[in-house]
Amino acid sequence: MQTIKYTFIGPLRQAVTMTNLPEKGAIKDEQLHIIKEAGIMIMDDKIYDIGPYWDLYPEAQSIGAEMINLRDDYVALPGLIDCHTHICFGGSRAQDYAMRNAGKSYLEIAKAGGGIWDTVSLTRKTSIDKLAQLTVKKADRHLRDGITTIEVKSGYGLSIEEELKMLKAIKLANENTSSDLIPTCLAAHIPPKDFQGTQRNYLKAIADELFPILQGEGLANRIDAFIEDTAFTPEDIQSYFHKAKEMGFDITVHADQFHTGGSQVAVNFGAISADHLEASTDKEIALLAQSKTIAVALPGASMGLGVAYTPARKLLDAGASLAIASDWNPGSAPMGDLLMQAAVLGTYEKLSNAEVLAGITTRAAAALNLHDRGQLNPGMLADIILFPTVDYRDITYMQGRLKPFKVFKNGVEIN
Repeated sequence: MQTIKYTFIGPLRQAVTMTNLPEKGAIKDEQLHIIKEAGIMIMDDKIYDIGPYWDLYPEAQSIGAEMINLRDDYVALPGLIDCHTHICFGGSRAQDYAMRNAGKSYLEIAKAGGGIWDTVSLTRKTSIDKLAQLTVKKADRHLRDGITTIEVKSGYGLSIEEELKMLKAIKLANENTSSDLIPTCLAAHIPPKDFQGTQRNYLKAIADELFPILQGEGLANRIDAFIEDTAFTPEDIQSYFHKAKEMGFDITVHADQFHTGGSQVAVNFGAISADHLEASTDKEIALLAQSKTIAVALPGASMGLGVAYTPARKLLDAGASLAIASDWNPGSAPMGDLLMQAAVLGTYEKLSNAEVLAGITTRAAAALNLHDRGQLNPGMLADIILFPTVDYRDITYMQGRLKPFKVFKNGVEIN
């Protein structure tokens, strides 16, 4: 008979639960549910109870809970969620970054043979074990920063064999890190230069041959595509996404990064999320706000490329749901600091603390179709992070400099 393990954490100056918030639209700081002088009871890997510390203390003692007594000031949040990354890759694109700063645009570099294809070439040369090791290293850095769930895309293989290698590397990495890695197939990243046939021929081959393997081996249940001038057009992607939907995959879209069109595709196919949106106009904002598709802002890409931020304020005021992710990748977003990027986006787009924090917790969980995390609530995964402060507002005020002092993943403290 398995023994149940109870853990009791506290007292906490504040526990910011992220519960009972609207799924869409603007959020005021006054809507945050904050428990002062709080305690959190964990049963195995889930939150068992949360409330005033001294109300829960007698039960914690009576059931023999392991007591994690906090003698300093801490604020608790649910583990952060990065719902859009490309952290499985080989090589570097420092040359691209230097070229952009010297005046070349992202699209000019891509058309000249640099950009994503450069990373494809380097990733293809990297073994599955090495890719897994590199991914674990980045995931563990994220975990130390309080990010307990990380979406990871393929898309630097661009052939059936190489995409499988990437997704198997992501699966292997997930087995060797304490964080949860959520795989996404981005075989429709850009058209591969070495494929003999049209773009639509390539997409058909991927859909017909790769999709069944993904399902059969449990490698991914999410399909992504880049809708852009240098990638795939809205017309190109129709049959691809139809096939994905028929097979039961969740769909997400790289949309409106440089040109519009992708968000319309996302809404038409009932995508879980439309990510980027830096080029979105009032038309696309209204479209997303009227849909169930979650808008995902990627401020790291805006910083890396020196372009405008996603119109987050307009999206929220129109009634859209907004998540925020790092887009950590070797080309346009090499920094990978989610909390700093989210805080800076909040400054430029005038987002409330509640909107920023929801964007990297509960709404980010929704963007991954995950319903067991992103909140400090009984029954949720015990993914909990403690910041060394007395006031949760310091987290965005310090613009990412304030990092968690303690991180708990599935109820276990990460050292």
